[in-house]
Amino acid sequence: MEKSNNVGQVVGALLIGAALGGIAGVLFAPNKGSDTRRKIMDNGEDIADAVKDKLNDFLEEVKKEVEVVKTKANEMLEAAVAQVDHVKSNK
Repeated sequence: MEKSNNVGQVVGALLIGAALGGIAGVLFAPNKGSDTRRKIMDNGEDIADAVKDKLNDFLEEVKKEVEVVKTKANEMLEAAVAQVDHVKSNK
């Protein structure tokens, strides 16, 4: 699950960077209020899209990890059942 943690860190860094960039843009923009609000909305939509993409990537990674764990658990269960059957047959 190391990759999941990395994706979480990337999403967090993305959100922080986007927020700081948006704040800096508003503070230093020589535009009138309606233009600034429009830019904020556009940036907000871009940020939302980026977060959705990162979240979807994260969920795909989690699904893959779950499948790996399921496969390993099934293999371990089959091995345990085989071992029990072996022990029972030797009695």
